[in-house]
Amino acid sequence: MAPEVDPDHALMIEDNFLDTMLVDPKRDRFPCCIVWSPLPVLSWFIPFIGHIGICREDGIILDFAGPNFVSVDNFTFGEPTRYFQCCCIPPYPAENTSEYVENNDESGSNVDTWDAALRKSIQEFQHLSYSIFTCNCHSFVANGLNRLGFQAGGWNVVNLAIFIFLKGRWVNKTSIVKTYLPPLVVLGLGLIFGGGTFLTYLVIFMFVLIGWFLLGTYFFKKLIHV
Repeated sequence: MAPEVDPDHALMIEDNFLDTMLVDPKRDRFPCCIVWSPLPVLSWFIPFIGHIGICREDGIILDFAGPNFVSVDNFTFGEPTRYFQCCCIPPYPAENTSEYVENNDESGSNVDTWDAALRKSIQEFQHLSYSIFTCNCHSFVANGLNRLGFQAGGWNVVNLAIFIFLKGRWVNKTSIVKTYLPPLVVLGLGLIFGGGTFLTYLVIFMFVLIGWFLLGTYFFKKLIHV
């Protein structure tokens, strides 16, 4: 239950809260955001696959970067090119609708802050091995969003990847070039030197990779960690 507060005091807190939510790409500060950047080589062939992280209330980026390691304020593959600000954290605790919390929080208490939920995700993933196929950066972010009950929860590696691809905002115009120029160059060179054979193998590669994540997410639900 939310504490009773004076309306004027609450308004002042809300104003201060909005000030802290300002995005500052020059300093890599993205308060309460999901951030994304392309992966070397892999994103050159499939540009909608990349590296993803989630940011604390102060804007510092957290990302699952390797076995038992969550990187803090050092986004693994360079500056983010896309971000989505969730803008869902109230200055006072609110009822949490996350199915994840209902099923996993033994104490039954609500997750009342953004950072508290992310700390729990960090603690969990610091004890997990990294695998691009079964436990990756998308798993970490989806885990945090489920703890928060963001948009009612239910996040996984597939719908998270689709969400940031469709809803993510470009940090700047350079980010667009950084994301799409390498795939265009690779595609052009592949068609010039490989023609239809290159295109066939590219489609097969995409089909196998996407198929794996679809199967692991929706048919063998314990295969890909969230």
